[in-house]
Amino acid sequence: MELILRQDVEGVGFKDDIVTVKNGYGRNYLIPQGHAILATTSAKKVLAENLKQRAFKEQKLVDDANKIAEALKALEVKIASKVGAGDKLFGSVNNIDVAESLEKAGHPIEKKYITVIGGNVKRLGRYNAVVRLHRSVSVDLPFEVVAQA
Repeated sequence: MELILRQDVEGVGFKDDIVTVKNGYGRNYLIPQGHAILATTSAKKVLAENLKQRAFKEQKLVDDANKIAEALKALEVKIASKVGAGDKLFGSVNNIDVAESLEKAGHPIEKKYITVIGGNVKRLGRYNAVVRLHRSVSVDLPFEVVAQA
């Protein structure tokens, strides 16, 4: 039985894949649960058109993400933090602090898309973070932790 998946199904396939499964599995589980629809010729045509339109929208999103990536590469991020003895920080600097400094610079990016390499930063110095702007676009963002005046 040929089906078009409406969502990801573990061990079967991903959303919008055309898969062949046993008749009972498709008829008794996938179709009634709303995980799949029958792959008729008209459904295949509709799927092809939807994929074509989605590819166009996806390309626009990737282009926008690349523009933001170029702007972030030119940005110099400095995060001020309270410092104790030597160069040790009171507390730590993490993705939330990087997100706040990016927002002050005019680039609001959600904290869940920012990963500080090496985890939380506990000393002064230069560090890197990875900002994921799209599934296929991510940018390395160097930042510096400086002592608060």
